[in-house]
Amino acid sequence: MIRDTASVHEGFDDDVPSAPSSRDLAALTALAADLSRLQYTVDGVEDLLGAQAYAALGRGQFVPALLRAQQRHRGPDGVRAAPVLLWLLGEPVAEADLGDAFPTVGVRGLEHLRLIEQAAPSVEYATAPAAEPVAATAPAPAPAVGPTTAPAAEASESATAPLWRAAVELRPYGSDVGGNLWVASDLGAEQRPGPLRHDHVLGIGGASLTLAQTVMRTPVGRALDLGTGCGIQVFHLLPHANHVTATDISDRALAFTRFNLLLNAPALGINPLRLDDRVSLRLGSLLEPVAGEEFDLVVSNPPFVITLRSEMRDEAYTYRDGGLAGDAIVETLIRELPTVLAPGAAAQLLGNWEITEGTPWDRRVRSFVPPGVDAWIIQREQLSPVQYAETWLRDAAENRDRAAYLDSFAAYLEDFASRDVEGVGFGSVWLRRPATSRDLVRVTFEEITHDIEQPVGPHLAAAVERSDWLAAHTEQAASGVGIAEEFLLVADDVTEERHQRPGAEHPGVILLRQGAGLRRTTLLSTELAGFVSACDGDLTAGQIAGALAMLLQRPDAAFTSELLVDVEQLIREGFLIPAP
Repeated sequence: MIRDTASVHEGFDDDVPSAPSSRDLAALTALAADLSRLQYTVDGVEDLLGAQAYAALGRGQFVPALLRAQQRHRGPDGVRAAPVLLWLLGEPVAEADLGDAFPTVGVRGLEHLRLIEQAAPSVEYATAPAAEPVAATAPAPAPAVGPTTAPAAEASESATAPLWRAAVELRPYGSDVGGNLWVASDLGAEQRPGPLRHDHVLGIGGASLTLAQTVMRTPVGRALDLGTGCGIQVFHLLPHANHVTATDISDRALAFTRFNLLLNAPALGINPLRLDDRVSLRLGSLLEPVAGEEFDLVVSNPPFVITLRSEMRDEAYTYRDGGLAGDAIVETLIRELPTVLAPGAAAQLLGNWEITEGTPWDRRVRSFVPPGVDAWIIQREQLSPVQYAETWLRDAAENRDRAAYLDSFAAYLEDFASRDVEGVGFGSVWLRRPATSRDLVRVTFEEITHDIEQPVGPHLAAAVERSDWLAAHTEQAASGVGIAEEFLLVADDVTEERHQRPGAEHPGVILLRQGAGLRRTTLLSTELAGFVSACDGDLTAGQIAGALAMLLQRPDAAFTSELLVDVEQLIREGFLIPAP
């Protein structure tokens, strides 16, 4: 057994019995070799299951995938179905089949890594027809298998053959990070019946993917992943960060993260014997593990789910419940994250915030932002208290216990009503500590509920760059320069729509639409539409505004000034861009 020379990290022991073991690097290398040979990748699983069954699996519908995997398991390339049945579908697999599928790491190696555990023998599984001997290893339940006609001795031998089931989920993950990767996490409610354990380590969820697609991938020195979970954000940070510090309140989560990093070490550019050169794993709550330090980038998919006050105890789920009442976890992070940012550094996180009755959605979350900090907060969705309770009780499979479900649902509604909450917002937060005390601070709130382009991170980064460009020109405006001397272009993805009544001489509505990025739509005045149509890089903004003033017989300075203010907003939103 080969052990990492730095096996204990910042108060975190790498050997957590209820999590996969990452101490044996030789076994991890053997596992990776077997997974690659089995084509256990995103594309490989789709090829095995077929497009329709694979799409159904992505929607949480397991039956088509199970039927297809059982069928393929009985075929000539049946070994490829073994990891799908085991780790994606939660089905037991015979020891002989596992041995055939994983000849390098072996069944004992999988057990040693704590990826599998013995399952009770299944009568249906053991009594497949003798005419199809491979079907004797089909997972339970196997509805396509009829009553056995196998000899009694053969059936008895099959019945005593060991069966193994997944101890965790091990899922293929395809991204631009390192190609084909694998991610271990706890099994979901679909794969293992009953409510989740309260220290459940979530796998690749929708929120974690949303954050990964939202982060601006600017090269940085030191990055922090606060609340790392199974380590997905670390995967995405490593290509553009020299070093990543990953924290979590759960030692199980950190153990999963370490396993995932070492299993994928070659693809992630990590020396498994010197993990600390690239990644530091730290146990602790919120910013406690990094107090007094500064980072060039902070990302966080925190446990932002609004938790019932009555559940501030062992019943909370660590992967989603921050342990603070209401939306206090998000408020705390927005207020305190700037304290660990280096000058000019940024933080990006996801969150929920409460919306009190009769108030704009941004009023409460606006109060979270500390003075002197740049902020850009986008609300992507708003749920009613009923929808919110429904979503998160179902998420933890609590709806399987009717009495407990009714009690929890009522408690949720009572808790929201006690604070006059009429909605819960979800969205992304970007914070930046200005590089100097003289920098102009900008705070922006907007609601974007339509579909946007993914990954949106590059578009957000371009928006920040344009905003900084405008801020520099705002400082120059006092001297009479501003953007008037700049050449502008219409962005490549922008189109114009004009609507008018039949027989009307002029359009009543003029719209600009973006086909990429945040895909905004904006309404233009006739004057602004004329300005945009002239932005081909030949004339400065001031020259175009002056020409329009003469054409419209409005040569006053106020007209030009107001028009250029509207032009600045078009630049900020990406409809117009500075000419190179």
